[in-house]
Order: sequence, then structure tokens, then C-alpha cells
Amino acid sequence: MNKAPDAFRTISEVADELDLPQHVLRFWESRFPHIKPMKRGGGRRYYRPEDVDLLRGIRHLLYGDGYTIRGVQRILREQGVRAVQSVGQGHAVALPAPSGDDEPESDLLDFAPPRLFGATTPPDVEDRSDEPAAPAASASPKRLAVEDLDRLRTALANLEACRMLLDKANEGGQ
Repeated sequence: MNKAPDAFRTISEVADELDLPQHVLRFWESRFPHIKPMKRGGGRRYYRPEDVDLLRGIRHLLYGDGYTIRGVQRILREQGVRAVQSVGQGHAVALPAPSGDDEPESDLLDFAPPRLFGATTPPDVEDRSDEPAAPAASASPKRLAVEDLDRLRTALANLEACRMLLDKANEGGQ
């Protein structure tokens, strides 16, 4: 059943429409106070069409344009909710140039894996001195692909949402 364009949407409907997990929408509510779905008994969320436009704009800025959460917060503060909603509606909007922490991510990011062990072999690992040594960490860092960065961002959002749920559960159990 298709709803009217001005009908309220549940979190599952919005998540499906924006191709996002529901916990990401709940996480964004904690980072963007402008997202204020109506809550009914039992905490069930209902999003107005303008809420969906705002979420769509935030999604586009984060995933399409590569802005950070801080960058989108700055846009909301300086340009207002309507500017981000316009982005969500597909309108061209003149946004402030990214700066500092707000810069869009590049196609590839510098990534240097941490060294797990020092120069010596740890005691619980057998000595394999007859095998060629693993290459030493080079001076130039590895590059992280955008797809991997997206997966890491999603994993981080999942972990942060889990942390919020655990914190709420711990508060209720004390």
C-alpha cells in the first residue's frame, strides 16, 4: 500500500526508503537535534515528510558528498534545516566550502596498520628464522579504499548504537 506524500512514516519505512539501518537513524537523532520524529506510546517514531527530507539531505551530505558529521552539523548551524532539506529534495544548494575537519573524504585515505609486535618475536610464537621475514612497516602508509571506509563507518555507527543500547540497559538495571 502506497502512502500519501504527506503521510507520516515509521522508522522502518524511512529506513527502507533511504536504504539505511534503523539504528543509524536513531544514532543520527543523537547527533542532529534537528531530527525530531513524533513519538507515540511505547516510543514508536513517526517521521513527517520534512523529517524524511532532512534525513535524505543528511544522508546525501554524509555518503554522497563525503562530509563528516561535524561538517553537516556546521551546515545545519550556518545554512539552516531548509538548506539540508533542499539537498534531500534534490535541489542544488550553495553550501559552504569544507574546511578542516569538515572536508569531504578523498577517494582513498591514508591508513597505516598498527604494529602488533615489537622487533622481537613474542614468546608464544615459534621462531621461523628460516622463512623470509615479513616486510617491515614502510614509511609510506597503505591506502584505504572508499568502499572499505564506508564499511568501517557503518561498523562504527553499529558499535555506537550498541553502546547507546547497553548504556540505556545498564541505567535501567541499576
